[in-house]
Amino acid sequence: MFQSFEVTARPEQGPPRLAALREELAREGLDGFLIPRADAHQGEYVAPRDERLAWLTGFTGSAGFCAALTHIAGVFIDGRYRTQVKAQVASDYTPVPWPDVSLSAWLKEQLPQGGKVGFDPWLHSAGQISGAQKELNGTGIELVRCDNLVDQVWEDLPTPPMNPVKAHPIEFAGESADSKISRLATALKENGHSAAVITLPDSIMWLLNIRGSDIPRNPVAHGFAILHEDGQVDLFMAAQKLAELGDHFGPEVKQHEPGEFLDAVGNLAGKVQVDLGTLPQIVADALGERMVDGGDPCALPKACKNEAEIAGSAEAHLRDAAAVIELLCWLDKQAPGTLTETQVVTRLEESRRRDNALQDISFETIAGTGPNGAIMHYRVTEETDSRLENGHLLVLDSGGQYLDGTTDITRTIAIGNVGVEEKTCFTRVLKGMIAMSMLRWPVGLAGRDIECVARLPLWLAGQDFNHGVGHGVGTYLSVHEGPQRLSRVSHVPLEPGMILSNEPGYYREGAFGIRIENLVVVEEAPALPGGDDERAMLNWRTLTYVPIDRRLIVVDMLTREERSWLNAYHQVVAEKIRPRLGDDAQLWLDAATAPV
Repeated sequence: MFQSFEVTARPEQGPPRLAALREELAREGLDGFLIPRADAHQGEYVAPRDERLAWLTGFTGSAGFCAALTHIAGVFIDGRYRTQVKAQVASDYTPVPWPDVSLSAWLKEQLPQGGKVGFDPWLHSAGQISGAQKELNGTGIELVRCDNLVDQVWEDLPTPPMNPVKAHPIEFAGESADSKISRLATALKENGHSAAVITLPDSIMWLLNIRGSDIPRNPVAHGFAILHEDGQVDLFMAAQKLAELGDHFGPEVKQHEPGEFLDAVGNLAGKVQVDLGTLPQIVADALGERMVDGGDPCALPKACKNEAEIAGSAEAHLRDAAAVIELLCWLDKQAPGTLTETQVVTRLEESRRRDNALQDISFETIAGTGPNGAIMHYRVTEETDSRLENGHLLVLDSGGQYLDGTTDITRTIAIGNVGVEEKTCFTRVLKGMIAMSMLRWPVGLAGRDIECVARLPLWLAGQDFNHGVGHGVGTYLSVHEGPQRLSRVSHVPLEPGMILSNEPGYYREGAFGIRIENLVVVEEAPALPGGDDERAMLNWRTLTYVPIDRRLIVVDMLTREERSWLNAYHQVVAEKIRPRLGDDAQLWLDAATAPV
């Protein structure tokens, strides 16, 4: 099994660890220390070596941080985790709704007389620190660079990962590494920049056509890179990781040990392009005034997939759909009350594993039944494993890492006889998902400009959900990829080739959760009769083909256009996936895709 169900953090472990940390604060003469969920590479996901936030607090979400002061420890979490954090942290920790309450505002309230708050400059971006320091000017509160105090009290600290790196075949990458390096170096030179510093693991993987396994569920390896305007790349990655690559790298790529990175940065001349949102503060210190905040040079090219990447992702989604449908067929044969969440997760992984191209799951499968479905990023453990009871909704959010693509799909499934309220809420979520799927929009709009389309049916009922409508997705890379998002905070214009999720939801704490998710790719929209010839438009092409549970739909709530979309979608699902299924699953699919 890729996925395990052991408990990785317990609330009762937090208080003694916090007490040990506070002893370190006293020794260092500090009033507090910041603990992010981040590593030196500033990606979203971290290796066990860097799970400091979970180790200290018990909170295992994918975003957030702790500000541990001598008298209070705030755990800052966004809307996705406000239910989860209540069950995961002890009363010694105080959940703080973030970003509604900023770190600076909270520190001002907690340290009215001022104080010194330490932070590890490897684990915080230059943008984070400069923004916080600006807001703290004149308060007497000082952010102080220091060694990592959590590491000093974490007795069984895991070792850094040293897993081998493999070449990513050109048939899946669609472009050679030297071609990518050349065109990005040309752009650097045209912008007057001598080099760019790259810290995000998935950017380095994409640029050099390599994949790793340093982070669970993400085919990336830890390292740093400097791209020079002359087309040379300095790669700072342990030589033992690269031993199996042979002659994959051309002469333009030179390997160095990670310990040489800061000195190399300090020796750069000219203007150096960086992304202040992901550049560690310690690297910013080494660069000083040579920094130019031009963003990660790989981010946008990586997001705009080429034809080979899109074709590979589309094919991966068809095989993945067959695996999910086989699971749904099996699930419907089981009587309510006979299965648990872990059994569903195990069976789904077994179904996916029949595909030899599967390398891993793309994230820990979310299988939340009944009240657990209201925990947006629920991870089932041996202790929380719950039975799928009559009347429950099961939120099943999962995906696979295939050599040719990354998948991410959510279906909400009826267990037995479900109530009218649950069906009504489900139908509103479905209406929002269909509205986004049908959308056409003018070139130049960003996620923030269109994401409300998926929320409107819920808004009209006085309801909403506390996560984005969609995130970017890589191709055999991170399942969460920037810079594109369907979010009210996303300013990046959507462009052809970008793959995103379309996943509105609704969550009622203590009762049920709902989420429906397809992956979609941005394409140029064809002209329409009567449309403006000069107005270029974009639309979506769906990549995910798995039935939506018709038992949960209040058909009278759907418009004629929504019913037409759903019936057409289900028809295509049947056409594309039926030949890939066994006899029983074919019969199940015929019923699941019947017109509404």
